[in-house]
Amino acid sequence: MDTGIKFLYLSEPDMIKAGVKDMAQCVGVMEDMLVTLSAGDYVMAGENHNSHGAQVSFPNNPLFPGMPKNADDRRFMAMPAYLGGKYQMAGMKWYGSNCDNKQIGLPRSILMMMLNDKDTGAPLALMSANLLSAYRTGAIPGVGAKYLAKKDSKTVAVLGPGVMGKTSLAAFMSVCPQIDTVKVKGRGQKSLDSFVEYVKTEFPQVKNIIICATEEEAVRGSDIISVTSTAPVREKDFTYIDGNWVKKGALISLPSAARFDEDFLVSRCRKVVDNYKLYEAWAEEFPYPSYELVQIIGAKFTDFLHEGKIKREDIIEIADVVQGKAAARESEDEIIVYSVGGMPVEDIAWGGTVYHNALEMGIGIELPLWEKPELA
Repeated sequence: MDTGIKFLYLSEPDMIKAGVKDMAQCVGVMEDMLVTLSAGDYVMAGENHNSHGAQVSFPNNPLFPGMPKNADDRRFMAMPAYLGGKYQMAGMKWYGSNCDNKQIGLPRSILMMMLNDKDTGAPLALMSANLLSAYRTGAIPGVGAKYLAKKDSKTVAVLGPGVMGKTSLAAFMSVCPQIDTVKVKGRGQKSLDSFVEYVKTEFPQVKNIIICATEEEAVRGSDIISVTSTAPVREKDFTYIDGNWVKKGALISLPSAARFDEDFLVSRCRKVVDNYKLYEAWAEEFPYPSYELVQIIGAKFTDFLHEGKIKREDIIEIADVVQGKAAARESEDEIIVYSVGGMPVEDIAWGGTVYHNALEMGIGIELPLWEKPELA
């Protein structure tokens, strides 16, 4: 019996060669993954099998020398999952996050992904996951835009021109070919300059790039509104969008937090989520009121459910729209708010796809774990 185990190591350059930045393919994989989730062929963390992951946060006033102090997005997190369907893969994304990283030229979060054999648990691949995570995060809004945005959408507003702003835009461009205008609202000149250069380089078909001084300027007249800015700690400080600014028929895509008037969210928009069970799990882990802690708009929807202000049937799952079980919109003028929570099954789906690409292309470094296990 051969008990030797080897696994593939994929650096960030390897991941690029293996197609991790192929947004059109990524959107297709995420669409298939959402349908697989809808069928129930998956397991995520927690007793409810739908947890986002397990997080290590730090105290505000550490008692021990060397222990990190709590700060915005200062955390370590493990996101394990199994995904069935055509993927048949287990794995986990692991990362540390610190906003101060940007001051020394590093990304806010540094991520790695491990893929494992679903039966033996043996490692199959260890891969750089910053691009993996960024592209799968952008691709879920892309699936939303494919089914929820109006077909003649031409103008996109990006509130938050960072990594998620870029990859969400890339996904919108892949499914809405008539987009020719991008409006952007950011907080710092460096991120704005980087975003503008990215759009010019990657999407020369965009005729107009408009830097906006206010959220209102960005939102008004836009067909797709994407909020991807880092959320503050308190809900009162979240990016505010007045429903009266929003164009009839617009799609509001929310991988990050935003604040709306209650009447708008309750009565004046269609509410769509990526996976309703994810928000049920968050409601268990962060009891009502959940939104300020979770900072994803679907948690605001479950808060409204708790308060009796909306009904469960008011929340639509995107997979039901994809499969024709629910209408994308009830009228051409209906405004849609789309919640994007982020799930480890997305990393499994896209990571597994890139891993198989790498195997076919002979990319990566094969590393030995053992020829024969010392303890068996």
